[in-house]
Parts: sequence; structure tokens; C-alpha cells
Amino acid sequence: MADIEPYENALDAIPGAHPYPRTSRYHDAEIGIHRQADGTEVRYAKRRLLPPLAETEDEGQSHTVSSGERPDLLGQRYFGDPAQWWQIADANPVLDPRELTDDAGNAIEVPLAGGFPRADRGDRRV
Repeated sequence: MADIEPYENALDAIPGAHPYPRTSRYHDAEIGIHRQADGTEVRYAKRRLLPPLAETEDEGQSHTVSSGERPDLLGQRYFGDPAQWWQIADANPVLDPRELTDDAGNAIEVPLAGGFPRADRGDRRV
């Protein structure tokens, strides 16, 4: 049996190929390459920078958290895909997505379907 080329190497042969699907929060992230002392290349997704919260407040809706809700359930409710919970996390100032639904009665922002607004290269939050 012939050796199978790693997925990452196969992507290198396709101009413009990206290792993350369109639904991933990292799809538009730039891919960096770190070269270790032994010459090994390690690929990584560069830091995602988001627009300041003040610029996005009118680009979504408010949701009041109910008891028992989870980020994945909100992703399904608002985007039709539980894996899209990250869009809601990005629209709120949380480090851990579980913070979104920890407290019933908490108001959180839900961005409009179709994705979080793209950042320009000015001031941004991470």
C-alpha cells in the first residue's frame, strides 16, 4: 500500500486551500508557520481579532438566558447548527463559552445570522 500523504501536506498543493471549513470561526484566520530549531515546520491559526463590541451592538439581538440553556442549544436555535455557538460567544465579552448560559436571566447578544461582522485592521478585541 502506498504511503498516504498527511492532510496538511495535501492542502499545501492547492492554492488558496484552507484547513478550516467555512462554518469554522477560524476559516478566515491567517495560517502561520513556525519553524522549530530542527527545521520542522509547525502550522497554526493566527490570532483572530474581532471588532470592538460597541461597533456590533446594533448588528444582533438580545437573548435572555433561561435555566438549562447551553451555548450549543443557542447555536441550534439561532443559526440552525449547534456548532455555531462560537458566533454568540464572539459577540459577548466572555472567555469561557459556558459563561454565556451560567446565570438564568442574564441578557446576552446574538449576532445576526450569516456571521459575525468582519474586522477591519483598526482597533479590535480578541
